Amino acid sequence: MFTNVEQARKFCAENGIEMVDFMMVDLEGRWRHLTIPAARFTQDTMESGVGFDGSNYGYAPVEKSDMVFVPDLTSAYVDAFSEVPTLAMLGDVLVIDLPQNRRFDQYPRNVALNAQEYMQQLGVADEMRMGPEYEFHVFDHISFVVAPDGSKYHIDADQAEWNTGAKGENLGYKMPHKGGYHMAPPMDRLGGFRSRVAMLMEKQGIAVKYHHHEVGGPGQLEIEVEMGGMLEMADKTMMTKYLVKNAAIAEGKTATFMPKPIFGEAGNGMHVHMQLFKGGAPLFYDEKGYSQLSDTALHFIGGILSHARALCAFTNPSTNSYKRLVPGYEAPVTIGYATANRSSVIRIPAYAKGPDKKRFELRSPDATCNPYYAFSAILMAGLDGVQKKTDPAKAGFGPYDFNLYNLSPEEQSRIKQLPRTLDEALDALEADDAFLKEGGVFPETLIKLWVDKRRKDSARYNQLPHPVEFETSYDI
Repeated sequence: MFTNVEQARKFCAENGIEMVDFMMVDLEGRWRHLTIPAARFTQDTMESGVGFDGSNYGYAPVEKSDMVFVPDLTSAYVDAFSEVPTLAMLGDVLVIDLPQNRRFDQYPRNVALNAQEYMQQLGVADEMRMGPEYEFHVFDHISFVVAPDGSKYHIDADQAEWNTGAKGENLGYKMPHKGGYHMAPPMDRLGGFRSRVAMLMEKQGIAVKYHHHEVGGPGQLEIEVEMGGMLEMADKTMMTKYLVKNAAIAEGKTATFMPKPIFGEAGNGMHVHMQLFKGGAPLFYDEKGYSQLSDTALHFIGGILSHARALCAFTNPSTNSYKRLVPGYEAPVTIGYATANRSSVIRIPAYAKGPDKKRFELRSPDATCNPYYAFSAILMAGLDGVQKKTDPAKAGFGPYDFNLYNLSPEEQSRIKQLPRTLDEALDALEADDAFLKEGGVFPETLIKLWVDKRRKDSARYNQLPHPVEFETSYDI
């Protein structure tokens, strides 16, 4: 938005901006923020940064614990939800050092920057473009309890099929179970909400391709955006989640990107489309290649599929992620690639024709990921495949141009599968993390910290009694 501090200060004066907010990313992928009066935002802020304690953000301690946040003026935006007029901006985190400060290598945006620079140093490409698809639920009520004397949750959505018999104000037109895909009003009661969110996104520079109701009846929605640079789209993923959640709260609703909030309904993924460019020229197109893909594209696919199980530790880092990655709900479970096949981990859209549009999507990720780590890990896996010239067909990953869900158990056993649990994904990462460390992109400290924290999540989840266990075991 701005190229220098004076432009930002002038904008604040002319638009009644009273506060400047700094948005920082913690280890998990949540935004945290710190606010200063607009009058205190000066050139010294840009040069000296704003000091903070990174250990409270979940990062591992470093030998020099004092850190500073340095704003990125180009990322500035007016916060649509602040009571006091506020200009917000993202930025990067530095460790204080001599003769000059250096990037904090665990900070998510810095990992993404390092991954991009590594790609450019290899000479493979100078830009990776990504296009996430955002799936989420909007509910009218959510409550949950996790305590020694009992655990429970309750979700409600007025439009859900389970409310067909509700007393009081009930006008009918409830969304059928697993029947919400592209449904029109009055079944779709959230079209206006999606449009309002899309308008907020457009104002923040996030180009919306389209939005619609998704398969899940109780308020499952999707917003798909146009593609952009990897770091740019990680930033925009954070912004999209911020806008969706706050817009829902403002309208008396609640939004979640949980992969599987409702049993028996479709889950929320975050499919990621991707392309490589060099000197402005696309690298993934070859008219004579399989599905018009170049060798570079196929090798990139080969790298992702070779490391698919390890990638899940970053692209699907919650215990809930693996309640979505089950057969029968358009979520992939088999590691393979194919054209127009939604049951494969990598799908090549048949409608994406021509050099500039030729791409493929990774269908396994979900939005519980930290997008900076997830996108960087995907890039590093793909680059590993390009470096090693990994042929996905010779490696046994397909192409599988048929419905993988229809295979017999014996046939399924011959094809590599995605992890079934978070622990499986973490085991895979510990056995296969060398590709992430190339070029110093993912520091060993970060990978170990990530695994340790996710292990604790998994252990707590595994130790909690579940209502189903009372149903099956209480009377034995």
